[in-house]
Amino acid sequence: MSLPERAVDSQFPAANSADSAERDTATSSAEQKDNPSKFLKNTLLSNILASTFSIFESHSDSSSSCQKKATKCRSYGWTTIVKNFVGGGSMRRLHDRLLGSGRADALSLTSEIWLLGRCYRVSEESPDGTDSGTGFSAFLEDFSSRIWITYRKGFSAIGDSKYTSDVNWGCMIRSSQMIVAQALLFHYLGRSWRKPLQKPYNPEYIEIVHLFGDSEDCAFSIHNLIQAGKSYGLAAGSWLGPYAMCRTWETLVRPNRERTGCDQEKESMPMAIYVVSGDEDGERGGAPVVCVDVASRLCSDFSKGKSDWTPILLLVPLVLGLEKVNSRYIPLLRETFTFPQSLGILGGKPGASTYIVGIQDDRALYLDPHEVQLAVSVERDNLEADTSSYHCSTVRHLPLDQIDSSLAIGFYCRDKDDFDDFCSHASELGEKANGAPLFTVAQFLQSPKPIYHHDPFTDSAGGANDNSGPESFSCGTHTGDDEWQIL
Repeated sequence: MSLPERAVDSQFPAANSADSAERDTATSSAEQKDNPSKFLKNTLLSNILASTFSIFESHSDSSSSCQKKATKCRSYGWTTIVKNFVGGGSMRRLHDRLLGSGRADALSLTSEIWLLGRCYRVSEESPDGTDSGTGFSAFLEDFSSRIWITYRKGFSAIGDSKYTSDVNWGCMIRSSQMIVAQALLFHYLGRSWRKPLQKPYNPEYIEIVHLFGDSEDCAFSIHNLIQAGKSYGLAAGSWLGPYAMCRTWETLVRPNRERTGCDQEKESMPMAIYVVSGDEDGERGGAPVVCVDVASRLCSDFSKGKSDWTPILLLVPLVLGLEKVNSRYIPLLRETFTFPQSLGILGGKPGASTYIVGIQDDRALYLDPHEVQLAVSVERDNLEADTSSYHCSTVRHLPLDQIDSSLAIGFYCRDKDDFDDFCSHASELGEKANGAPLFTVAQFLQSPKPIYHHDPFTDSAGGANDNSGPESFSCGTHTGDDEWQIL
């Protein structure tokens, strides 16, 4: 099966990179089909060898000048290679590529993978060697069809700043763009949609990609997000957390919807946004509550009273510990990927946001926004546009217990029945939480409780959301007297 391939090896430049990229593209499909495990290992090994060979090639140009002192030159050359690789950028890039892992663990061929509500059994192949539809090739096709948004350079300056790139600071924004882009894919094209191999592309797909272009003319661009997030401290060159990012999307979509006319319908968000959290300035700890009453009101407001229910995007920002995720929440986070409404997790390692789209055993599978690419313009009427830079077939993973404790979970509900099904799954998950749920569900809105401030000298330390009290059945947040944290 020929899958959309894109080499993500720009961190490993080589003199023959063009040739190697062509060879990789020509052989990748066959390797995936014949041996999934071999394909995963070969992908990583080829990247490492490409980096190593590039060092050899650069050194060979100067080797002729050392022929008279061959022994000394070879000794010096090997010393330089090892020193540069271990102590220089190549080893750091390799370390980053493995996300802190000391070894290149391939995906298990026996454990199932959950990818945004879909289950894949990578060892499940039919007797004739073809994919059964839930095997490894089907997983890769699904994974590579997700919209991948990364650092870009060369776009127009953001606002009054001089920033024409978001390298080293825009990963949280890019990750949030990805989670919203998947919601739009599910809304317009359905969960079963896969990126076609042939052009022209679907108009809805091109429209979605266009919305996330890097200019003020694109509704959900980094330029417009920064403008919308000013009140939450978002500015070009700065970094912010998941809670503020969720609120930024809420702010961006609201004025877009209010000014939408018949000729601008495509510019608006086709769904309501519900940030399941408390007051605008932050959130005291405890499990936030999904209020059916609030969701219904948001849908009614979104449709301007024309409908009782509309599609809705739920964003649930959480803090699940201090320096790392409390281990009691790991099984619950894993379970959210089995929800049919799952949009994954906006999170990653501390200071390095990623978009987590799947889970296998104790490993989180993610799309990495830290790849630097040139800004491109995808016009909405160009159905043959090159969108290869918006997709990635390289599956990266990291231990689930190493992700940042500050994160946000996303869900997309198409209609009221879908929302009711989500609430049913969430309630079942809460029953498994042993008094410490990620979030709960309630029907009606309760009058807000007074907020008091945290005194670090008198309050005892504890993981945020670490509740042991009984669940509340009204909307608000579960707050222990000594366990809460500002998002």
